[in-house]
Amino acid sequence: MQQDPNILDIIKLLLQFAILSLAAFIWSHYGMTQRHEKEIAVMKKEHTLVKESHDREFQEVKGSIQRVLEKLDEIQRDMNRK
Repeated sequence: MQQDPNILDIIKLLLQFAILSLAAFIWSHYGMTQRHEKEIAVMKKEHTLVKESHDREFQEVKGSIQRVLEKLDEIQRDMNRK
């Protein structure tokens, strides 16, 4: 019993296309993953910079409010003296 060579050729052809398709999919997935990894790293860095800037601004506002409250306390003390 010998198998039909046409069936073996068809099976070989299907395997080649399946393997090539799978390899192409894996390669494109790898490229997309690398791109996403870079984008995530950039986003993390931007987030860190924005957070640091926000923290600095918050400290400045906090200091300004503290100075205003101190001035108001001085004004209130001066008014109580008179």
